[in-house]
Amino acid sequence: MAELSTVLESGPVRLEPLAEHHLEPLRAACAEDQEIWDIYPVSMLEENFDKAIEAFHDTSNWVRFAVIDIASGTVVGMTNYINPDKFGVVEIGGTYIAPSVRGTGFNDTMKKLMIDHAFANGFARIEFRVDTRNKRSMAAVLKLGAKHEGTLRRNRVTWTGYVRDTAVFGLLKEEWAA
Repeated sequence: MAELSTVLESGPVRLEPLAEHHLEPLRAACAEDQEIWDIYPVSMLEENFDKAIEAFHDTSNWVRFAVIDIASGTVVGMTNYINPDKFGVVEIGGTYIAPSVRGTGFNDTMKKLMIDHAFANGFARIEFRVDTRNKRSMAAVLKLGAKHEGTLRRNRVTWTGYVRDTAVFGLLKEEWAA
């Protein structure tokens, strides 16, 4: 996992391993879109932010990043490598970016950075797991070239109590043509 935890940068995007100094700017970025958190497994708003950050400390199998907009120098979100394993599989997920950078190509650049880095470090497969209500994220994953491999029905209860379906996408190293 150590090889995944490094600064990544391209164009307007800088990913830095999440550190204490990122937390308050991340809290502010998360608060920019109050409605989106209803389709996330956890909420990063108000008192839920601190609970979520505390829970992050209990997940040693995640590599967490603060997402920084280089132009403004501000934290605009977060993203993660999840459960990298010895078989060459890693998930990219838990991603949130502020409305100010959505629809600008920012997410595409960020994901390509992460995919290139994972494949360069010997991973052979990348997975994405998306709440089926999140049509924008599913479209973005397909645009990257990942394949929809199936849907896990009613497999996760979100912080709101909603029991979600999760679309699973896979991208193999030999399919990647960034």
